[in-house]
Amino acid sequence: MTAPSTTGNRLNKSHRLSIAGVTAAAAAALTFSLIPGNASAEGSGKAVAASTSASTSTAPVAFNSTTGGTQAAAIQKSLAKQHSMADRIAEIHAKQDSAEAKAKAKAKSDAKADAKEEAAAKAKKRAAAKEKANRSADRKPTYANNLNGWIKEALHIMKKEKIPGTYEGLHRNIMRESSGDPKAINNWDINAKNGVPSIGLLQVIKPTFDTYHVKGTPHSQYHPVANIVAAANYAADRYGSIDNVDSAY
Repeated sequence: MTAPSTTGNRLNKSHRLSIAGVTAAAAAALTFSLIPGNASAEGSGKAVAASTSASTSTAPVAFNSTTGGTQAAAIQKSLAKQHSMADRIAEIHAKQDSAEAKAKAKAKSDAKADAKEEAAAKAKKRAAAKEKANRSADRKPTYANNLNGWIKEALHIMKKEKIPGTYEGLHRNIMRESSGDPKAINNWDINAKNGVPSIGLLQVIKPTFDTYHVKGTPHSQYHPVANIVAAANYAADRYGSIDNVDSAY
């Protein structure tokens, strides 16, 4: 908090002292102007007493002396001039105080505006970062259309579905079952003789594929990613993980 200015108080005090001094001088001059020039000391004392008594009376005082009236007029003129100067100084200081108050108010307003602008910029930056994160989360990763890409995409889905398995486990079993051919089909084993041949990268029969198919993948045994995820889901249920499979399953 800023300490209140004492300039106005000092001016008022000086002003009062000045006026008081001049008023005293005026009173003295007026008193002596009432004393006749040929009066004795004793008479002067009586005149002073009479003058003092008259100054406190409500009756008007008549000035018969030309010299006294001139002095009183000069004193009144001086008082009026000093009043005018004091008022002018007070006016100047009032204008300065007003200018300072306006400057402080403007600085405060500018500070608030800057703080508001900074807060808005930070909020905009946070919103942009959040939007970018959401776009990144919603954006589906792209994978190569080959065995490496199929395994990576399958692992991405398996992670979301909490199906265990690693790249090594999937790749090892795929190479043993189909040599990496998504169109591979077994037409000679017992499953084929029963009318449900093993199909795809991990050689899954249709009943198993239908039971362990993962929603969101194509419902086709020949689809490489759907085949891998369904087989890994089946292996997790029966063996704990596709990584634990080392032969026909």
